[in-house]
Amino acid sequence: MDKKKLALSAVAVLATISLAACSNNKSSSSSSGTTGASVKLSASYNNTKATDKSATNNSTLKVAEPNDSPFQGISDPVLSTNAEDSDVFSPGGAASLWKVDKNYKIVDGGLANQRINRKAKTVTITLRSNAKWSNGSKVTAKDIEYPYEVIANPKTTSQQYSADFNNIKGMAAYHTGKAKTISGITFPDGEKGRTAVLHLDKVTPAMQYAGNSFIWSTVEPYEYIKNVPIAKLASSSQVRKNPLFTGPYKLDKVVEGESTTWSPNKYYYGKKAQIKHISINVVSSNNIDKAIQSKKYDFTVPASVMRGTDYKQLKNLKDYKMVGQPALSYNYFGFNVGHYDTKTQKNVMDKNSKMANKNLRQAMMYALNLDAIDKKFGNGITWRANTLIPPIFEKYYDSSAKGFPLNIKKAKKLLTDAGYKKRNGSKWRSDPNGKKLTIYFGAMTGTSAQAAQYQDYLQQWHKIGLNVKFTGGKTMEMNSFYATLQQPKQSKIDVYAAAWGLSSEPTPTQLYGEDATYNMGHFVSKKNTQLINNMNNNKAWNESYRTKAFKEWQQYMNEQAAVAPGAFSYNWGPVNKRVKGFDISPANNEFWSSLSLTSSKLE
Repeated sequence: MDKKKLALSAVAVLATISLAACSNNKSSSSSSGTTGASVKLSASYNNTKATDKSATNNSTLKVAEPNDSPFQGISDPVLSTNAEDSDVFSPGGAASLWKVDKNYKIVDGGLANQRINRKAKTVTITLRSNAKWSNGSKVTAKDIEYPYEVIANPKTTSQQYSADFNNIKGMAAYHTGKAKTISGITFPDGEKGRTAVLHLDKVTPAMQYAGNSFIWSTVEPYEYIKNVPIAKLASSSQVRKNPLFTGPYKLDKVVEGESTTWSPNKYYYGKKAQIKHISINVVSSNNIDKAIQSKKYDFTVPASVMRGTDYKQLKNLKDYKMVGQPALSYNYFGFNVGHYDTKTQKNVMDKNSKMANKNLRQAMMYALNLDAIDKKFGNGITWRANTLIPPIFEKYYDSSAKGFPLNIKKAKKLLTDAGYKKRNGSKWRSDPNGKKLTIYFGAMTGTSAQAAQYQDYLQQWHKIGLNVKFTGGKTMEMNSFYATLQQPKQSKIDVYAAAWGLSSEPTPTQLYGEDATYNMGHFVSKKNTQLINNMNNNKAWNESYRTKAFKEWQQYMNEQAAVAPGAFSYNWGPVNKRVKGFDISPANNEFWSSLSLTSSKLE
């Protein structure tokens, strides 16, 4: 269940209808908004029926991926930038190195084992002897190293690089083009051997957990892709049409943007896949409920996003079990406050940018009635977020943070105090210099209910005198939305609603670090860098110190409001009662190969 940080689609933004009736001046809910889900779901479905071997051998497991856009089709986790690609290629195992326990801590028994040596400042990664790709070729030490080359190459399309990787000796020199190889990664028994050693400036507590931002957690099939220029890897047939995998299933076919189909990988080292055919199809958020009600699908991809409105429609279905756990994701609002310098490969704050004023950002957040949205339309599985660390990380989540409950009076005062005033009889506030102020809001196209939600945001911002309009006059298709935000410098979107799928280790360097290409709003400060670094300095091996560091960062980010929390939720989905062995808990490292069927048709 290890994941990297990924951008999520519009489906991840809570769907609702017009809130004109419940948008009062003050929130009626608790100040922190962290009462959580009123619905309690289990992470597994304990189906006690006998497995039908004939059905398991001959039937097709039908899986849905709720999404309002075609998936991009990038199978490589190093290059993939959105969760939908990760979802549709998940039966292949995502080339993950590690086995993890219930807290995502790395344990022995995966594709490779890890040994951290704090004194020598090294991490040794040793592949199991029977590690193979789905074409039968051996996984090698070079396959452990090559992801770092792809991530850090100056011409790469990967967006996974952050300052934390500079901890590997020689990584920064390679990233800036000053070196052709990464000196800090060595092969004791050669590139075609089983062991790679990472030589570090320091070892950190985060390295004990899968999905951390210091040690990459997947392998690349070097021999298979070595002749493809890194800049062209994402568009290559090796990645899009005929990719290799290390997990329980191998890919049979990709229908571009629409579906993937799978069959068992006979070279997989772990538990053998039981179901002979799997299909994963994209289904729009407007159609997913009807598709499940019509028994077209066994379940939705476990990491995909199902909303509170879906839960209301599906929770009472007789032939489905609702399964879920607190999500490794959250919705958020981002503000464009800078740009990405392609020469230094760092984000830069623009002091004169439209959204540079902290009062303006805070005011826009206090104007929104997120509690009312979640209370009325979350149906018990979604609630207002109060920080940028979700509560699934119990140790580090700051339950005392207030976030941004509705407070129109405070929002107006923040604007007036900062000089955003109505002048010359205008209905709209101008900026502190007296210039006309128009703020452009970027949002992804989703359901009709989501469109109404976005309209409510606009109405709330209009209430405090801000002239906020949709970028381009309407919502944006998902790929276009992220393509705009991921430009080094853009002025089309000033504020946006989006969502993150997080990794299983919460250090936020890859999302909000100075070098992070995922830092799409480009917020940078010395204090932010310091607070993030504190999470993994030598003192952070003391758990109480590390916990305090995480909470200090959450408080600081709320104060700055350059990225503001939107909503937390359950990761949940319906599971047809013919499915056996369904368990999405972190310690189940054999999700896909544990599945079997109790009948040949959906019940």
